[in-house]
Parts: sequence; structure tokens; C-alpha cells
Amino acid sequence: MKRNLRYLIGFAIAMAYLEAVVVVYLRELLYPEGFCFPLIPIPIRLLLAELGREAATIVMLGAVAFLAGVRRWERFALFIVIFGIWDIFYYVWLKALLDWPASLLEWDILFLIPLTWIGPVIAPVLISVLMIIAGFVILRRLDAGKAFRPGVRAWSLSVVGSMVILFSFMRDVDATLHQALPQPFWYPVFFLGFAMLVGAFLVSLWESDRPK
Repeated sequence: MKRNLRYLIGFAIAMAYLEAVVVVYLRELLYPEGFCFPLIPIPIRLLLAELGREAATIVMLGAVAFLAGVRRWERFALFIVIFGIWDIFYYVWLKALLDWPASLLEWDILFLIPLTWIGPVIAPVLISVLMIIAGFVILRRLDAGKAFRPGVRAWSLSVVGSMVILFSFMRDVDATLHQALPQPFWYPVFFLGFAMLVGAFLVSLWESDRPK
């Protein structure tokens, strides 16, 4: 597993480079003078291609995690680890290729499915760090022969926290659909959702250690 994990991390970093290169091309095409808000409408053919590429990226990360792992939670842990590494290195490569973002507070288009997500770079980076930590903790537990079995409390916190974070990313419809300048990011809402995800993970560890 440790050898597989090294290969998976290399795969995630390489995929992040490919993702960054695609964004370099898109920005050269759509934002030749530099990426900024308000957003420029994306031609429908490019939009459909981008939606497909994003979906394919998730499938590829999930596929290699599935192949590398054996047990269900092992595969899940591998997926969130390489997803977090991929997302962080995406910004590392953008910084190397475009000298962007200028800071972690720079705004970005984060995702397009099911609606456009926007927000400061620090938000997905924090989520990615949490995913990496959680994934490694789960892997260590499984490697030590301990169970990982989140219960109803952990699942509930996780679902609600995820919905709160998604709301903070997708709520500004004017900026994403009508080419308006974005409203100030709702950091309190985001950090509420983030705290719920942290709580969900801690509760899942507590639930896993309880006697059946």
C-alpha cells in the first residue's frame, strides 16, 4: 500500500499539471489580458467540453483509487488523499505557469457541476488539506487493524456541512450567470460548513472506536 500510495501521489501531481495546462489555454483564449471578474460567457461547445473534462477527472481519480485499494474505506481514503493533492498542486502549477494566484484570497472558478462554483482559492485548499489529513488517518487506522465505521451522526454532519459549503460557493447567481461582479464571500457560512466537516470526521473516529 505504501508503494501504491507513492504512485498515486505522483499520478495526482501529474494530473494537476494537465489540469493547469488546460486552464492556461482557456485563459489565453477567453482572458488574454488576465483572468478577472466579471466572468466572460463561455461558448456552449467549450462549456460542454469543460463539463465533460471535469466529470472525467473525477472518474479518473476514482478509478485509480479503486484499483489501488482493496477494502471499501481504503479506496475511499485513497481517493480523498489523491483528490486533495491534485487540487492543491493544480494551484501550485498555475502559480508556476502563470504566476497566479497572487494570494490565497484570489477568486477563482472552482467547479462547474451542477452550477458554477466561485470563491477564494483558500477555500478549496483548506478542504483539500482536510481531505488529505482525513485520508491518511483512515489509512493508518486500517493498516493498524482498526475499524472505520462512521455512524448516523457523522454522516448527518458530513452531508449538512457539505451542503452549507456548496451554498457558499454557488449562491451568487448574478456573478456566475449574469456577468456581475461577485458579492463578498460568505466566510462565516463557509467556515461553519468546514467546521461541520471537521466535526463529522472526529465523530466518525469516536463512533468507530465504540464497541459494537
